Amino acid sequence: MIAGETAREPEAVDAAAGIDIKCVGLTKTFRDFWLRPRVRAVEGIDLEVRRGQIYGLLGPNGSGKSTTIKMILGLVTPTSGRIAVLGRRPRDVASKQRIGYLPEESYLYRFLSARETLDYYGRLFRLPSRVRRERIDRLLEMVGLDAVGHRPVGEFSKGMQRRVGLAQSLINDPQLLILDEPTSGMDPVGARQIKDVIADLGRRGKTVLLCTHQLSDVEDLCDRVAIMFGGRVRAEGTCDELLVQEDRTTIRSDTLPAEVVAEVRDLLARRGIGHIDVERPRRRLESLFLEIVERARAEGVQTSGAKAGGSVAEFLKGPEATDQAAVVGRDDTTRPASAPDSTSGGVDSNLIESLTRRQP
Repeated sequence: MIAGETAREPEAVDAAAGIDIKCVGLTKTFRDFWLRPRVRAVEGIDLEVRRGQIYGLLGPNGSGKSTTIKMILGLVTPTSGRIAVLGRRPRDVASKQRIGYLPEESYLYRFLSARETLDYYGRLFRLPSRVRRERIDRLLEMVGLDAVGHRPVGEFSKGMQRRVGLAQSLINDPQLLILDEPTSGMDPVGARQIKDVIADLGRRGKTVLLCTHQLSDVEDLCDRVAIMFGGRVRAEGTCDELLVQEDRTTIRSDTLPAEVVAEVRDLLARRGIGHIDVERPRRRLESLFLEIVERARAEGVQTSGAKAGGSVAEFLKGPEATDQAAVVGRDDTTRPASAPDSTSGGVDSNLIESLTRRQP
């Protein structure tokens, strides 16, 4: 050690390197009454979530996802291994001020209104009354519940309760947001809105750990993904790294006449490529559903449920986006703000022209 330099905890080193969650050799074994090993829920996993990333944690039921989240939150003590969360140990109370958590089930006081619920959680974080009022107004507008904020949450549908839960997880303007099945019980419109909110939070430099069974959500949102099974991480990487099919090539174009398709087939056959599928692209069902709903809204059709949410609350600024883009090594503009449509995509006109040009 250099003279005059003070030793730092490993957790502090992780935070200085721009790592908000780091798990090394994390293991959890549940024991029975006689302290005999009963279930090894998590076994030697390594995870690293960098600041500003949206990180997906996937796996079937019983794969160890919930146990991992509980250890990250300090609710369960690991049997072995090390965890650093925002540069501190998981049970360090000071770190809780900068964490937002939406559990898989919405545990809400059913006789409190949505506004009273958010005020209650704001008081737990010791927010001044003026700040609480301003944030509650913005959050209710953001999740589309500002018109029903006075109603008891016990009267809400499951999807509306999830909206309250998301607002609750953001009341303290957290740096790290842990979301367990955030779109569970939501209709496609609400799910799309919540996904847009999560994407916007990521662009603002928030770190999001997303645990879900909705694989389309992960493809739309996540910078990196870890897939768990049997308590272990079986695969980890970006969606492109994990999903690309190296043995297939896709060419997209405007509608081609039958004779042009025949020429392309003939050209490829002469190059020894025999198996060719030619088909019209399909829209995603989600995009069609949202288009129909938006058309009905434009026609003035009324609904008694949640309405379309507003933009992300201004107080959820997060760190500077440019700094975060440098930390995670990407341009934030590349993350989709909405679900991609399968009919879109860039077309290489030179490639199409070369494929359709007659051979001499």
